[in-house]
Amino acid sequence: MLALVTGASSGIGLQYATELAKQKHDLILVSNQEKEIVEAAQKLSHEYGIKAVGLYRNLATTEAAEELHSYCKENNYDIDILINNAGVFFFNELVSTEMKRIEVMLQLHIITVTKMCRLFGEDMKKKGSGYILNMSSMSAWMTMPGINVYNASKAFILNFSRSLWYELHPHNVGVTAICPGAVDTGLYGLSDYWRKIAVGLGISMRPEKLAQKALKKMYKKKKQYIPGWINHLFIPLIKHLPDWFIFLVIKKISCFQK
Repeated sequence: MLALVTGASSGIGLQYATELAKQKHDLILVSNQEKEIVEAAQKLSHEYGIKAVGLYRNLATTEAAEELHSYCKENNYDIDILINNAGVFFFNELVSTEMKRIEVMLQLHIITVTKMCRLFGEDMKKKGSGYILNMSSMSAWMTMPGINVYNASKAFILNFSRSLWYELHPHNVGVTAICPGAVDTGLYGLSDYWRKIAVGLGISMRPEKLAQKALKKMYKKKKQYIPGWINHLFIPLIKHLPDWFIFLVIKKISCFQK
């Protein structure tokens, strides 16, 4: 099978690519990091004996999905697995955020993901098979200032994917929304000690483990997957956080930013 993975030059996207390569799937890897994506494709191709193409693309543009789909058509790349992983993150008050950063996030998380599912989903429907994996987040259930555009866009991905599952399921095409909580990367600035504690308690998950579990759920055509038992306990809590608690969080974060 041939898999297309966006945001595949590092982090979770690279882990998806690595796991798929281990399973002997050929790969189309896409990223806005030109040097890194070419190197990742070459490395995976050499290590696992598969065909891997590294494409430099900015997916935060209006025509990105159409251009990528046309590229695949022109090169006779019939995509069996589509993983929409590319994304961005920032923490900032909306009225203090540059308009361009907002546009990039909305374009990347909503417009491009929707178009990718539209174009490649049609191909999969016609041939009667395929898998689509869209990366949402636990933040899809959160009402939290500072990440309002991010969590709203992840909520869109979750609900969009769940609805699309019903449309494509009768045609043997799976659509799975993955909703991870904390992932064990350097994003949070924790020491190695606290990162190990977080992983041990199930609060955080290693990227390779997330990719393995998410792909298993994708192959089973599950509608959504929330990795980590503790995250299932958190959802009822984060959906109903009291206002006083949210204001307290804002105050604490403001102190750290000074």
